[in-house]
Amino acid sequence: MRLLTIVRHAKSSWDHPDLSDFERPLNERGQRDAPLMAAWARNATGVPDRIVSSPAVRALTTAQAFADRLGIEHEQIAIQPRIYEATLAALLRLIRDFDDRSPHVMLFGHNPGLSELAASLADCPFADLPTCAVVHLELPGKRWETACDGRGELLSYEFPKRLRD
Repeated sequence: MRLLTIVRHAKSSWDHPDLSDFERPLNERGQRDAPLMAAWARNATGVPDRIVSSPAVRALTTAQAFADRLGIEHEQIAIQPRIYEATLAALLRLIRDFDDRSPHVMLFGHNPGLSELAASLADCPFADLPTCAVVHLELPGKRWETACDGRGELLSYEFPKRLRD
């Protein structure tokens, strides 16, 4: 069995129109939500063997906030450029290439790819992941290359607004 925790980046800022989409930072709400969701994830999903993140500023900053709460050094975050603007097919190829020595991987990225990925791997109760949502899946198989066949199980799902309410 493989565990995949999917995390959409926290809320980003649109305050600087001179920045590219890739460079957009987290806004104030995103900076509050990332540690909140990281604390929830530590209890609900456990500490992953590996964190893999898009290099976009908002995704990487979210991954770093999670790493801080999970006791993982920032240098251990694997930055994967293929995640930024990835299609479902590209994300599935990425997952199939994960190292089998890491049975639990936490993946940070963007919509619509992450929502499509979760829905393709398991029966999920959402169409579109909110910002900083966490989806924890159990995937069949002992190897990542065979884990993405759509027979996964949703173990937990949470997002900031529900925790704040």
